[in-house]
Amino acid sequence: MNRHALSATSGGTDSEIKDSGEPSLHLLTNTPELVIKPGYSSTQYWKDLWHYRELLYFLCWRDLIVRYKQTAIGVVWALIRPLLTTLVFTVVFGTLAKLPATGVPYPLMVFAGMLPWQLFASALTDSSTSLLNNSHLISKVYFPRLLVPFGAVAVTLVDFSVSAMLFITMMIWYGIVPDWRVATLPIFILLALSLSLGAGLWFASFNVKYRDFRYIVPVVIQLGLYISPVGFSREVIPEQWRLWYSLNPMVAVIDGFRWALLGGTQDFYLPGFYLSLGIAVFLLITGIWYFRRVEGMFADKI
Repeated sequence: MNRHALSATSGGTDSEIKDSGEPSLHLLTNTPELVIKPGYSSTQYWKDLWHYRELLYFLCWRDLIVRYKQTAIGVVWALIRPLLTTLVFTVVFGTLAKLPATGVPYPLMVFAGMLPWQLFASALTDSSTSLLNNSHLISKVYFPRLLVPFGAVAVTLVDFSVSAMLFITMMIWYGIVPDWRVATLPIFILLALSLSLGAGLWFASFNVKYRDFRYIVPVVIQLGLYISPVGFSREVIPEQWRLWYSLNPMVAVIDGFRWALLGGTQDFYLPGFYLSLGIAVFLLITGIWYFRRVEGMFADKI
């Protein structure tokens, strides 16, 4: 369309257009073009995750303050829970049932299993309810929603670190010194976090639409505590059932912690580790995929 046609359609001359405050054709032709390409929004989303990285820090810091606000003993709660559970499991499985501890003191073996389980349970619980707990942000402000469950999982590392310090104290008390295998511990920490985050993304997405899913997670964690080798060694499981038992992905994580920290006669079941790793990758990939698929309706449903 030329300048005269533009003037005609607008009902005036060029000077009238400029005087009325409308943009001239010169400005219109120099306006940058916005090219929308397939997959651009997805690419931009991952860039936004990095752009909003400081928000992740503030979410973590806020959750830490809220968690221990107006508590009488603060982070000591991170010590009381595993200590009480270790005491109960030691009495029930070690003293009464007299199950083997595979060459290490029974309380130390139980606490070595309690460390990864507490990390997994806390991360799964917090990530699954993270969207509901931050509904005031999600319904008002735009940011990549993946930051919310990511931040919830990251906060659980604080409690894990506090419990780990107590475990180190127990190792010194019993005179246990870890060997080179302790260098593999970060692998099992990442595996536990991947499992909890992958499952947490599924539950977090379901919780937005179906609020009764938040009651399922505590039941899953409660049952998982007893079917996982936290209070006992995996050695009590018959050899022919070990692979099937490893379908519980936390079995390999708990075994890995004991193998890395305690050494001794603790063996490491490699097929179970591969199975747990495959389950973790599957949960994480599908969890992110489903979360991204339904993320657009969070602000409306929450």
